[in-house]
Amino acid sequence: MRIFDPHIHMTSRTTDDYEAMHAAGVRALVEPAFWLGQPRTSVGSFTDYFDALVGWERFRAAQFGIAHHCTIALNPKEANDPRCAEVLDVLPRYLAKDGVVAVGEVGFDSMTVEEEKAFVRQLELAVEFGLPAMVHTPHRDKEQGTRRTLELVADSGLAPGMVVVDHLNEVTVDQVDEAGCWMGFSIYPDTKMDEHRMVAILQRRGLDRVLVNSAADWGRSDPLKTAKTGAAMLAAGFTEDDVDRVLWRNPVEFFGQSGRLLLPDSVDGEDTSSPTDAAATFEGNSILRGSRD
Repeated sequence: MRIFDPHIHMTSRTTDDYEAMHAAGVRALVEPAFWLGQPRTSVGSFTDYFDALVGWERFRAAQFGIAHHCTIALNPKEANDPRCAEVLDVLPRYLAKDGVVAVGEVGFDSMTVEEEKAFVRQLELAVEFGLPAMVHTPHRDKEQGTRRTLELVADSGLAPGMVVVDHLNEVTVDQVDEAGCWMGFSIYPDTKMDEHRMVAILQRRGLDRVLVNSAADWGRSDPLKTAKTGAAMLAAGFTEDDVDRVLWRNPVEFFGQSGRLLLPDSVDGEDTSSPTDAAATFEGNSILRGSRD
């Protein structure tokens, strides 16, 4: 099983997680810019974070044979903080970088006027840079939030096929499907979706335009939920090719629209990741710290 996790916050995870993910088949991922759990109070704290996403975290993932990509944005929660408004002005600097495969996470958290302004501006940036958009739907009043999300996407001029609307469930999936956008599902231990509900949705509507992710972060979450979803699909009668389509080919198709994927030339089920260099460093700091033999 080869896995491309299209939404996981590795800044919050340990090197043990990287090792376990590689053992489970994860060979690529996308890390969206998000809220770190504590409010940031200046633009500089965002730029330091963005620099880490395009530099340090990519190096850290590569040391475990995983291709790291990211998305860049002012997240919806912090769009409400006037101290963060100027972040919108520095985004173009990062949206031009290699390995940045979408604008995101953008969208709604609490459905405020400030969130909508930031959302609209960042959809404009996605159009300007020819990048897909990763959209966060609110945790509360999700149906109304998803409806307003789709209205703003339609008004933006960004093609529906360039948009993934994430954190969907049984209540919201059909309206996103009808809009022609990609459908993202976060598989969690207790909240959001679980792998068995995900399988039921796949059985009902099929495999096209579906992205399955772990969205693992600093909260209770599981970076192996993509692999567990693949196992649940097989147990329910889906084929290995079906699993490969959902967990690999679909995210490659969606994020490939950016023209910036950093994948090996050929990944056919064999472990083609290059051997890691235990002596490699980033700004003088090592990860593997000696041979793992």
